[in-house]
Amino acid sequence: MMLEPLQPGENDPLHKLFRGLVEQVFQVDIGICDTEVTDYLGRLLSEFVHVDRIYALRTVDGEVIRELSRMEAEAVLGPDIAPVQRRRLVYKYMGDFTLFWTGVYPEHLRPRGRRRLDDFGPFVQQGKRSYVIASELTGPEDLPPAAVLRALSENFEFCVHGLQLVRTSWERAAREHREN
Repeated sequence: MMLEPLQPGENDPLHKLFRGLVEQVFQVDIGICDTEVTDYLGRLLSEFVHVDRIYALRTVDGEVIRELSRMEAEAVLGPDIAPVQRRRLVYKYMGDFTLFWTGVYPEHLRPRGRRRLDDFGPFVQQGKRSYVIASELTGPEDLPPAAVLRALSENFEFCVHGLQLVRTSWERAAREHREN
């Protein structure tokens, strides 16, 4: 199983929608003007529209891994991946996974009655840690570059907030489209 990113075409409607929403929210509302980071987040949303990409990691028996605690230990990516590359891909994926869920669908992570970002401390810490480790394992030819992964770690909370605003934007656009 490879965790290499899908490459949505520049003209793919969902990719264009997510890229535009991410650029608007992050540059105007959040103040993050790093185009490599915003491009990465737009691609992440485009990829994770596909459920098989959200749950891309599997055990040796083919079982989907949904828990962070099992991802690093049990993910099988295939025999052709070197150990360092495997660790890099798994940690990058763990960063993506935690960022996506805490930013886009936090209600699926909340124990009943909890409503604040502080309640996601373990997810946020794991996401930040995962991106740092992935950045340290990233070679000069790897994509995304180590600097992007470090920026995602350093700005994780801002990215979570930004993705929450992106979701609000697309939900508002969908409502307006239905009403017209």
